[in-house]
Amino acid sequence: MSGGNKEMKRKLFRILIIVVILIAAGLVVAFYLNNRKSGTLQLKTSKADVGDIEVYVTTTGTLNPVTLVQVGTQVSGTIAKIYVDFNDVVKKGQIIAQLDSTFLAAQVKDAEAQVERARAQVNQAQRDLSRIKELYSKNLVSQADYDQALTNYETALAQLKSAEAQLERAKVNLKYSTIYSPIDGIVISRNVDVGQTVAASLQAPTLFTIANDLRKMRVEANVDEADIGKVKPGQTVFFTVDAYPDETFIGKVSQVRLQPINVQNVINYTVIIDVENKDLKLKPGMTANVKILIDKRENVLRIPNQALRFKPDPEDKRFAKAMEEMQKRREEFMRRRQQEGGGPGFFGQAQQGQGGQRPSGGFPGGNRAIIWILDENKNPKPTFVRTGITDGKLGEIRFSLTSS
Repeated sequence: MSGGNKEMKRKLFRILIIVVILIAAGLVVAFYLNNRKSGTLQLKTSKADVGDIEVYVTTTGTLNPVTLVQVGTQVSGTIAKIYVDFNDVVKKGQIIAQLDSTFLAAQVKDAEAQVERARAQVNQAQRDLSRIKELYSKNLVSQADYDQALTNYETALAQLKSAEAQLERAKVNLKYSTIYSPIDGIVISRNVDVGQTVAASLQAPTLFTIANDLRKMRVEANVDEADIGKVKPGQTVFFTVDAYPDETFIGKVSQVRLQPINVQNVINYTVIIDVENKDLKLKPGMTANVKILIDKRENVLRIPNQALRFKPDPEDKRFAKAMEEMQKRREEFMRRRQQEGGGPGFFGQAQQGQGGQRPSGGFPGGNRAIIWILDENKNPKPTFVRTGITDGKLGEIRFSLTSS
């Protein structure tokens, strides 16, 4: 019996909630219809102010050293010694690794022996040529014998040059067994250990990666094709990294690369941003959240963008008189334009939709638009203006075209 009472109470409670919701909804609708009919819907207003407007292109990028060199080896062998490690500072020409040179040194000795053998053959061929030449002068040997001796001598000379070239190549390979730093910098990565065998048969394997100077970095940012036309060298860039979320770093656009990057049918372009890193806070590979300053106006008249999107309600009595006067002015303006033989003027270009509102989004071009202001009697009145840039929230008003 008690269970039935509880179920009944729950049902009554649900019905009561539904009734309260319906009553509240009815009151809201009645209030809205009453205000709409009487033309007393409250208008949201905002004061225009004077300040700065900044327009940015936002994207992400990766921090990298300005100069990054991958140090490899041109000969195969086993790593015998490693003289540097991660984060070590190196100088140009400093020895950073050594390959086992036993086999390469043996090749040099073999090449030297080949040179000696070739030189001995040249000496022998030269002596033979001298004897044949003397006999030929006394007509004791034929022309063919003399020609053959001369050919043997020239061939021996060519073989000597080939052996000397082999010796030079062997010496160079022996020198390549010692790995030097090609630049001044800091070791970013070390990819080998002592005892590891490296093979340079197809391409030079990377042993170390050395950054020239981490005090000068660059951000490689990908900018969408829709925004790339706004980005120019010399523009100021602000960015943050996850390691220092409360600190903003500053850079300059130094290059806009022409090569397109297609990622899932989306075209991007690489923008290079130079950054000073004197305190070495920025590390290679960090992700940068980039804002490129493409335009800025200082001490300009600003209004919220919502004011430019406002469209009066045609049933609101407060706007009826102003809209009627605006329509008359429009007709008079068009009539004068036609008499003067001109094309569509301001009204023909700006009037779109209710209340003469031109859609937003055309600020950079300096479009004409209509904003509604309250006069001294708190009555709405249209004002024709020319707009400037916008940051998405605030728009620039360059000047008023007319207000009456």
